[in-house]
Amino acid sequence: MSLQNAIMIALKAAMKSKNQTALTALRAVKSAILLAQTESGVKADLSEEQELKILQKLVKQRKDSAAIYLDKDRKDLASPEIEEAEVISQFLPEAISDEEIEIVVVAAINEVGAKGMQDMGKVMGIVSSKLTGQADGKTISNIVKAKLL
Repeated sequence: MSLQNAIMIALKAAMKSKNQTALTALRAVKSAILLAQTESGVKADLSEEQELKILQKLVKQRKDSAAIYLDKDRKDLASPEIEEAEVISQFLPEAISDEEIEIVVVAAINEVGAKGMQDMGKVMGIVSSKLTGQADGKTISNIVKAKLL
């Protein structure tokens, strides 16, 4: 089942259960996917990798907003953001541990023959493409930096 179909089914279920948080999050996902499809001018289906990037971006936006709200002691505003991030995260593949990310990073460093920080971009490109949807870029970046230093 495609991501769009899964989103539509979840959207209908959220409407029936009158879950406003899920409705808001799922409508944002649907909107982001439609915008991405029409961005190029041709209404073409997105690849799975593109869909995962959209979902990751939406989750990251909500987590960043929640962090800002929590810094300002606004738990009332942070809580819906966190809940929406959880709803969207249901459609992402299972996240992998830092140890598993390290294994992929070491393999990429060996593959590229990276010698130092000047090769970080090459390593990041390989690791990011292999771990699409399974790890966020910041975690990957921190691990790559630690291994290249």
